[in-house]
Amino acid sequence: MATVPAQAGDNPTYTNPKAPIDLRVSDLLKRMTLAEKIGQMDQISVVNLQGDCQWSGGEFTESCLKSVLVDNAAGSVLSGGGAGPTVNTPGNWAKMVNTVQKYAVDNSRLHIPIIYGVDAVHGHNNVLGATIFPQEIGLGSTWDPALVEDAGASTAKAVAATGIDWNFAPVADIARDQRWGRYYETFGEDPLLAGTLAAAAVKGIQGADGAKDVAATVKHFGGYGEPGNGHDRVPGDVSIRYLQDTLLPSYKQAVDAGAKSVMVNSGAVNGIPATASHYLLTDVLRGQWGFQGVEVSDWQDVRALQTTYHIAADYPEAIAKAVNAGLDMAMEPYDAQGWSGGLKTAVQRGLVSVHRIDQSVARILKLKFQLGLFEHPYVDAAKADGRVLGADTGLARQAADESQVLLRNDGNVLPIPASAKKIVVAGSFADDIDDQVGGWTVGWQGVPAGVTLPGTTVLQGIRKAAPSGTEVVRATTDEDAVAQARGADLTVVVVGEKAAAEGAADSPRPELSADQVALVTSLKATGRPVVTVVLAGRPLVLGDADGTQGLLMSWLPGSEGGNAVADVLFGKVDPSGRLNASWPKDIGNEPLYYQQLPGTNSGTESFVDAAYPFGAGLSYTTFGFDSVTARSAAVRTKDTVHLTVKVSNSGGRDGDLVVPVYVSQPSSAVLSPSRKLVAFTRVHLKAGQSKAVSLDVPPSRLAVTPGDVDGAGRQQVERGDYVFAAGARTATVTVR
Repeated sequence: MATVPAQAGDNPTYTNPKAPIDLRVSDLLKRMTLAEKIGQMDQISVVNLQGDCQWSGGEFTESCLKSVLVDNAAGSVLSGGGAGPTVNTPGNWAKMVNTVQKYAVDNSRLHIPIIYGVDAVHGHNNVLGATIFPQEIGLGSTWDPALVEDAGASTAKAVAATGIDWNFAPVADIARDQRWGRYYETFGEDPLLAGTLAAAAVKGIQGADGAKDVAATVKHFGGYGEPGNGHDRVPGDVSIRYLQDTLLPSYKQAVDAGAKSVMVNSGAVNGIPATASHYLLTDVLRGQWGFQGVEVSDWQDVRALQTTYHIAADYPEAIAKAVNAGLDMAMEPYDAQGWSGGLKTAVQRGLVSVHRIDQSVARILKLKFQLGLFEHPYVDAAKADGRVLGADTGLARQAADESQVLLRNDGNVLPIPASAKKIVVAGSFADDIDDQVGGWTVGWQGVPAGVTLPGTTVLQGIRKAAPSGTEVVRATTDEDAVAQARGADLTVVVVGEKAAAEGAADSPRPELSADQVALVTSLKATGRPVVTVVLAGRPLVLGDADGTQGLLMSWLPGSEGGNAVADVLFGKVDPSGRLNASWPKDIGNEPLYYQQLPGTNSGTESFVDAAYPFGAGLSYTTFGFDSVTARSAAVRTKDTVHLTVKVSNSGGRDGDLVVPVYVSQPSSAVLSPSRKLVAFTRVHLKAGQSKAVSLDVPPSRLAVTPGDVDGAGRQQVERGDYVFAAGARTATVTVR
């Protein structure tokens, strides 16, 4: 515990761990100078503390530490993608964070610890040797909140072991445009599915047993996944109805799960940068939703109000717009002095009140007290390697297993029979761990050149899983693959896209590359069975490569992905993943999503023309949706609808079934989609077993924004008939 300076008095309340947190916050706040308060609202990149205080990295520099942590009293430090210790090990990460923390605690006037942030979005992905989980788009296809919660807890334990206490995850955006570079960072296109899984991730991150407390961050609030032309951070224009009914609910579910912080959308919505939106940051988030935690900007977004969006004449004015909108902390990673001077100037000009600053600083201090940083600011670095390296690989494999989506299985080509004598493995992605895990892995854009990531590729997984007597041949070239395939029992061709992140991952034509299409087409022409495995962060238009006997979407399955693919191919695991995104037939229909509203359109491909629809996925057993019934045929607008769905497994093996319930309205005052997900669960069924599954639909899932084109009022449940569907079975409920 930090030593309290003499000027603080004897045994001040804020140092008493038994005192209520609110009293500790108020006691500390009244002791702080304005400059110290301003510093608490800034988050600085760790690279500004190392080497030349810019981008050099390396060992810490005393003058840099003093400038950021003492002279400018920065309240937070972060490691952006790739910003870590010189030698990337868990132990060295812990030592790095401890060093920063100790300098802040020992040298700041009131010994206030910093809060350290990192983007641990699929495991502790910045740390070499940490277990890499599937990206969120893959976890979304599991439809398994319990699994996502476990993955979040595993990640939090690894993060905590390296001394970090603030995780910038989960992503609660929904992805509806396959061109968008951050598509793979989301749980998919559906608000309820994304929100439920984001809420589960929050619970896992913040409730991990045996770990130092870690705060989760719901990002990127709000409407970030709707860029105007599909490119990352391009301003979006949406109706308030669409914003309220479709884009915001997933964030609300995650906030309601108890998230301690929210990160703001880097983009602009309806002509207003989200970082400067009082409507989003205060009216909605705090006023309507009651959020009490910390709101943090994304990378340099406050300065962007001046330099990019041009809604502020200078930096102090930009700071004022963000702070007055409701922002608590600015991720302004390179200029602690600029932030300190800018906010001080804004106060002097009368643009920001000290009272408003006190509100934000109180929230930041409260978070630090909640996380126990004043009592336990450090971590035992000697234990970090043992707690992180190779941890929870079994859970990561389960996550990758459940995320596999089998979309074609013509002639029951899968699972591969034990009698198969020769399997050819083709495609450049078959033995490529770097692209298998995707962006935000060790580095921002993916695994840096020269870094060897531990893990199992698809080729390695197949070789390990193949039964004795089965020859696995790795094709050396595309020509060799075709020649080898002619004499093979089966060819597995692994295709995909290169790892990247954010704008660099934008894809104006989200389709399989021409050379990969040519390879798959040539393999199909051999007349021998072909199974295509796709490693990608979005559904890719397959063109002439579609139509192989087997098609397995593996997404970006992480370091255990090769084992998971083999588990499904050889039948060790029954495929249970279901698409969380609509798979387009062709280029040019972006954005594509199953909840498209009805219209008078009649042109070719003008209405959700998907090659594989949302929710699609096959199994090795035979499931049935036998009935759906409602407890009451009529309910009031404030009532929850209680449903029972009877499902069965008439096949010959055990399996997990995703049970989605959709709703439609025969008529409605406001346009409604032909189906909308309102409830779901997963159920395990033994061969020959039947079960009755209960699902509830609260009124919030039926509510829409009423009114005319300018509708912007409170959501409400419209009266009338609602048809609930599970499989081909339906039940009608009248809302009176």
